[in-house]
Amino acid sequence: MRFTREGSGKRRVVITGMSTITSIGDTWDSVFESLQAGRSGICHIPAWQACEGLNTALAGPVMNFFRPAHYPRKKIRGMGRLALMSTVATERALEQSGLLGDPVLSGGHTGIAYGSSIGSTGPIRAFGHLLENNEVGGINANSYIQMMPHTAPVNIALFFGIRGRLIPTSSACTSGSQAIGLAYETIADGRQSVMIAGGGEELCITEGAVFDTLFATSTRNDQPDKTPRPFDRDRDGLVIGEGAGTLILEDLEYALARGATVLAEVVGFGTNMDGIHITQPTAETMAVAMKLALEDAVVSSDAIGYINAHGTATDRGDIAESAATHGVFGERMPISSMKSYLGHTLGACGAIEAWACVHMMNHDWYMPTLNLDHVDEACARLDYIQGSGRQMQNEYVMSNNFAFGGVNTSLIFKRWR
Repeated sequence: MRFTREGSGKRRVVITGMSTITSIGDTWDSVFESLQAGRSGICHIPAWQACEGLNTALAGPVMNFFRPAHYPRKKIRGMGRLALMSTVATERALEQSGLLGDPVLSGGHTGIAYGSSIGSTGPIRAFGHLLENNEVGGINANSYIQMMPHTAPVNIALFFGIRGRLIPTSSACTSGSQAIGLAYETIADGRQSVMIAGGGEELCITEGAVFDTLFATSTRNDQPDKTPRPFDRDRDGLVIGEGAGTLILEDLEYALARGATVLAEVVGFGTNMDGIHITQPTAETMAVAMKLALEDAVVSSDAIGYINAHGTATDRGDIAESAATHGVFGERMPISSMKSYLGHTLGACGAIEAWACVHMMNHDWYMPTLNLDHVDEACARLDYIQGSGRQMQNEYVMSNNFAFGGVNTSLIFKRWR
């Protein structure tokens, strides 16, 4: 039997578990404390400073993350840091949802949609050595498993015995949000009862170099607490971060039947392509993605009470995103960017920011954009949250992400009452 929502014929999809690992904490209480205190996870990386030709020496690393003692080595041999962080976040989310150890995980009714922009990059060094020196020293049976783009979802599936659908997303900065959107659609279409969804990213100098070659990184190397600065007139680029985020999505009927605690409802998802330029954002198609999410949620733009911006602190990105947001919602829209605290966590950002959106909605408190002192006049007029957090009660919130390749995503979450 299908549960119809407002005549749409879709099953309703809810969130029953969430967890993240970030540079400012791995619980809502610890992250909330950092957000309230304006505490950044950005720091100076001496090894990057020593790299000839690399301009940035800033990043947002996750400190003091170790393999959990109860993880047997046999089950983590194919995991790099990326897959391990993603698996730990998933275990915590499953525990919160009450599904950890539940037979539904291995019965074919649970799937996984998870993304990263790239796998663990450590093994790449060994393969580079092979190409350069024509010898396979340093390569072992797990090298490719750790570096393949779908290493996180595959390792999560193996660790928990997931036997349903596997949807790997590797679309750069929209990897996490696409995973959540595709997981939502999979349940809404009645293909699975439960989906593990999210994204992760492991910090690596290679990722810093990618944006450095585009002159898109911040070089305030002696002021890590003053950058990045999304939407600020004095911004000078993005900062790379790392982390992981997992959401447990369920068919509403299934969740209620087993007595699960519902945290929020996923009601809208929109995604599209610019089809114009591989690295330069396009405001018009960004706006279309937001409109697609509104249409999917069957709500008007007036219903959205807050937007979590992609907000990378790059000139073209901030300007295009603000113009797109203004075009759909006008200047009344409250907006802020979590990347001002964590840096750009790439494949993880969509999942981490979705996690934050749901928590902020449920706690009636919304973070300000850190380091946003003077809004750039080139950015469209919006209600930028600055200085201190804001108390608001909202029924719907939106989270947007935009990626290389012209990939745009928009997610809408509804308060559960």
